[in-house]
Amino acid sequence: MRTLLPTASLGLAAALTLTGCGAQVTSDDRTTPSQAVTITNCGKKVTYDRRPERVVTNDVGITELMFALGLEDHMAGYVMPADKGSTDHLPYKDAYNKVKWLSKDRVTQELALDARADLVFAGWNYGFNENTLTPDQLHKAGIGTYLLTESCRNAGTGTSRGIMPPLDALYTDLENLGRIFGVEKRARKLVERYKATVAGVRAKTPEGGKRPSVFLYDSGQDQPFTSGRFGAPDQIISEAGGVNLVHDLKDSWTTVGWETVVKRNPDVIVINDYGSTSAAQKKEFLLSYRPLRNVSAIKHQRIFTLDYADLVESPRNPSAIERLGAYLRDGGDAS
Repeated sequence: MRTLLPTASLGLAAALTLTGCGAQVTSDDRTTPSQAVTITNCGKKVTYDRRPERVVTNDVGITELMFALGLEDHMAGYVMPADKGSTDHLPYKDAYNKVKWLSKDRVTQELALDARADLVFAGWNYGFNENTLTPDQLHKAGIGTYLLTESCRNAGTGTSRGIMPPLDALYTDLENLGRIFGVEKRARKLVERYKATVAGVRAKTPEGGKRPSVFLYDSGQDQPFTSGRFGAPDQIISEAGGVNLVHDLKDSWTTVGWETVVKRNPDVIVINDYGSTSAAQKKEFLLSYRPLRNVSAIKHQRIFTLDYADLVESPRNPSAIERLGAYLRDGGDAS
């Protein structure tokens, strides 16, 4: 696949030095301007004829991947529901203030065209779906795309998502974006730093003994929405010293039955804090839901909260591993 970016989107001379809170891109970080780059995205070879200059991102984790690389000057704006993240989260507060918040609903072809986007960075169920917007629709409109690797669809399995371990997906996207935007040095440094953080947590995990089982509770009362093997929570839990209760599910984000949770009896429950239902309300539901009353995590109130942006592929993943790891090592004092 070849992604042709609009010629009017050039103007690279002014972009030698980009500053963003948490990232600084200098001329030393950059490769030669505006050369064609071929990368592998969701199993397909994609060539970008020139460096994108007006990127529209969808969702908080995707937006912060751009910010972590200091690429806010290459963005036309971002789309993000207000309940998906905080725009005053450090170290990206200045970047959020600098880049236009285009919509608190969802990315659409009309929005991308109005923003004069040359690239939409989104993912399956992170902005793209068959009913409202697909990459092919944008390509026909002359707009390039990049797909979040966490969201890549499994070959031959319909719409289930995930083709590699979640942290590998994070590192893959950083390295791909580094090549596309000519900031490979910056991308390598970030990947090295994140890997060192994760390795530091792993080194503190006691060897031997049974690891605590952890259930990620996203939302839902009739059926809980959770995360399987290919979602970021799976590896966040694993690297923190636990075991994802539904690691056997070959999907990223999906629903299970409460009977599965009861039968597998998690030691800890992690609440995904986002949406119109607060983390406190989710915790109150879990503690009062009678089918869970004999589950170990409920009986001992071992319930921990992480933000939505911690639990989707994003630069916040290594920090989430540190915090959850400390909680699990400390015996899971109630939060």
